Amino acid sequence: MRNSPNLSARLQELAPLLQIERLKVYFSIRKGIFSRIAGHVRAVDDISLDIFEGETLGLVGESGCGKSTIGRAIVRLEEPQEGRIVFRNADITHRSLRQLKPLRTKLQMIFQDPYSSLNPRKRIYDILAEPLAAHRIAAKADLQRRVNRLLDMVGLPSAYQNRYPHELSGGQRQRIGIARAISLEPSLIVCDEPVSALDVSIQAQILNLLSDLQKELKLTYVFIAHGIGAVNYISTRIAVMYLGKIVEVGSRDELFRNPKHPYTKILLDAYPAPDPTKRSKQRIIVEGDVPNSANPPQGCRFHTRCPYVQERCRREEPQLGNSGHAAACHFPLG
Repeated sequence: MRNSPNLSARLQELAPLLQIERLKVYFSIRKGIFSRIAGHVRAVDDISLDIFEGETLGLVGESGCGKSTIGRAIVRLEEPQEGRIVFRNADITHRSLRQLKPLRTKLQMIFQDPYSSLNPRKRIYDILAEPLAAHRIAAKADLQRRVNRLLDMVGLPSAYQNRYPHELSGGQRQRIGIARAISLEPSLIVCDEPVSALDVSIQAQILNLLSDLQKELKLTYVFIAHGIGAVNYISTRIAVMYLGKIVEVGSRDELFRNPKHPYTKILLDAYPAPDPTKRSKQRIIVEGDVPNSANPPQGCRFHTRCPYVQERCRREEPQLGNSGHAAACHFPLG
């Protein structure tokens, strides 16, 4: 999906649909027979990010960098330790389950594994009709029509409503997951690696479906992936994560044309180019392993693997900044 060059700039002139302010999500490490807390995994560590209505924000990074945790925190499946999540100017960070119920219709999630996210004991009709009835989106007499409409929107025959999840292929199950997400007429959908478990040909179909639904229903996406290819195809803006931090954010075209952070350049160099003659002749080769997120390095978290590291990087943590294309790097590329 290609967006106009000025779309990202126009979006940022508007008020954000959702704001993430200095968000921290830690997980306890417990040891011993008394299960005492011995430390914390800093999955998301002091992140601020704005998401604008109508855009697709791609969130990309290596496995374990914290991108899925951000997505789960947005829909309140994870409880933040610090920071704020503001949706339509309302702070939803610490709302109770009862207070969150009206909000559940506006914030939905598509999960990575469509099989484990669907109840294997329920027919497709029940999976799609249950949220409509629970949130009183549709009357009982109207449920059948709404379920048929949802199946049609995701490209499945109405006869599939009598099947169980195990009777569908992976791509068909993911279409049911998408249908369930859009059934409550949300404003924002977190797509947590929705195509990573699918064949390449099916990935393209699902990405095109998400693009079509976004236009038809005026949706906003947070699209999480560890592959830069899918993020490039569907995103308006891209945020790059490393070890619980956002290291670069900018429009898709700017980020691909002129990456500022060495880690972003490494991700782009690892992406197979359709035309080998156009591959970068100054590729960066990364060495070493990702540090332990329970004990991240001081200063820039990427300095232990960065080929351009200097003494300042080891002692001083770089800040992301507020410009349209920003990088958390003391010595940005370009």
